[in-house]
Amino acid sequence: MSRASSHALKHPPVTAPSTPAGAPSAFPELAVAIERERRRGRGAQSNASGRYEAEARVTFDDGWQSLEDLPPFKTTVSLDTSRKVIARNDSPDIGFDRSINPYRGCEHGCVYCFARPTHAYLGLSPGLDFESKLLAKPDAPALLEKELAAPGYEPRMIAIGTNTDPYQPIEREHKIMRGILETLERAGHPVGIVTKSALVVRDIDILQRMAKRNLVKVALSVTTLDAKLARTMEPRASTPPKRLEAIKRLSDAGIPTTVMVAPVIPALNDSEIERILDAAAHAGAKEASYVLLRLPLEVRDLFREWLLANYPDRYRHVFTLIRDMRGGRDYDSQWGTRMKGTGPMAWMIGRRFEIACEKLGLNKRRSKLTTEHFVKPKQSGEQLSLF
Repeated sequence: MSRASSHALKHPPVTAPSTPAGAPSAFPELAVAIERERRRGRGAQSNASGRYEAEARVTFDDGWQSLEDLPPFKTTVSLDTSRKVIARNDSPDIGFDRSINPYRGCEHGCVYCFARPTHAYLGLSPGLDFESKLLAKPDAPALLEKELAAPGYEPRMIAIGTNTDPYQPIEREHKIMRGILETLERAGHPVGIVTKSALVVRDIDILQRMAKRNLVKVALSVTTLDAKLARTMEPRASTPPKRLEAIKRLSDAGIPTTVMVAPVIPALNDSEIERILDAAAHAGAKEASYVLLRLPLEVRDLFREWLLANYPDRYRHVFTLIRDMRGGRDYDSQWGTRMKGTGPMAWMIGRRFEIACEKLGLNKRRSKLTTEHFVKPKQSGEQLSLF
């Protein structure tokens, strides 16, 4: 009999393998991969420790108990007891200065998710932990109301879904996002939502009322129309047809709807840009945007492992093109270029996107949200005015 054991070691090398693509022994990165059955329905291949941990632990068979006897990764939800819910940022290349994340981690399991490194702050892995060990903020609606009522608060659009998806599967049970929307509606506060989930249509009643007052817009991210690629790359997100159906239902309800082609991955889904935009436009989307693949921190190695495991024949080509658009590096965090990249390939992707949008009539008008309806919530114990 054998026993599955955990062994501490330095993080594995992240340089590209020099042996031919496709040969199992060629890729040292795959040595840390978790057995397939244990991670069924997950995006990441491994669960290496985050960058703040002194050790990285890798499961291996030491001859006592079979690795097959280890339990599969199950989704667990813990409470996040944060005392504030609105996060601020001063990034000059994004169109909002505040956001809300109802959950930490995301069960969708998108392998490319740039939010994965945030799990390292919790002492958890940006790999499989990120998509299976989740934290929920049940007090988010109450905390939001308190922050909106604070003296000196000035309303501006709050973005939701820019880090982890507010409509990921656990939202069906926890309904934190719906509570947040109810709070924002009462206060007349504008909100922009980004999601990959068709669950957003559950809240059409609230969204429709807010849209009539120019308080909301919704963006659906559609990465691919290929069912197999979507299932492999975004295993627990809504299928592409479901996302397109959500765009149609939102649009038919009078809710300003955007399609996001994000991320664009060269030699993997970049050939679909025009088809995605065409499908979304016919579903009712009026605006569109795109973001080039970003590989910050641990995301680079997680994406590399996934690519080697699922598309080994494309590994070298994909990373060659990525580096061509990132100044010779796997990632460039420079403000202003991190979303779109640089170089001939990045320019071509941008031009194709612009031409397709022009042909389809997308981005002719940009929906603008308003703060004119904002009414500061009454704080507990606050005396009402007599006038």
